Amino acid sequence: MGTQVEIADKILEHKADYLLPLKGNQPTLETEVANYFRTAPAKELVTKTTVEKGHGRIETRIYTASKTVDWIISQRSYPGQPRFRGIKTIVKIVNRTELADRCTIDTRHYISSAPLDIERLATAARGHWTVESFHWLLDVAFKDDLSRYRTGNGPKNMAIIRRFALGLVRANKTKGSVKLRRKSAGWDPEYLLQILQIK
Repeated sequence: MGTQVEIADKILEHKADYLLPLKGNQPTLETEVANYFRTAPAKELVTKTTVEKGHGRIETRIYTASKTVDWIISQRSYPGQPRFRGIKTIVKIVNRTELADRCTIDTRHYISSAPLDIERLATAARGHWTVESFHWLLDVAFKDDLSRYRTGNGPKNMAIIRRFALGLVRANKTKGSVKLRRKSAGWDPEYLLQILQIK
């Protein structure tokens, strides 16, 4: 949803760099970037691998980036033509998650206006997962997407309150999921006080 030409242009106008995922929202560009990585010469690619262990799983991420993007920004005329300004780097991330009973592999592609710096790009892409996780928690624990606030200051005020409440619940290290801890705070006044008195 966020990979839109207007959003990329606004980011560039504010003298910042974008790292935008290609996942169904730009199908032509996504296919072309995927094809590029399948056939790209090794000398055009920079790679970094990270391994993280925790929460009962092992996650291996292989980041591959290239600054060979002249084929994207050249003049073209066809349906789905990309009009993104300032693309300097393309990125492919293969995420392999190993659990006790199964293994999943997910591949994502990105475009970026930042120069090729594999460390910086890997950190930015990883940060995107953190934001997604936060929004997922808001939706699951607080039903954020079902909110009926639509006009005036209501939507902004409730968004602030939900994020504040989520921060308090996450800071409490008692056992159980965030959703369970939120419900427990609603049922048990003593537990609610415990959450509110975090030092």
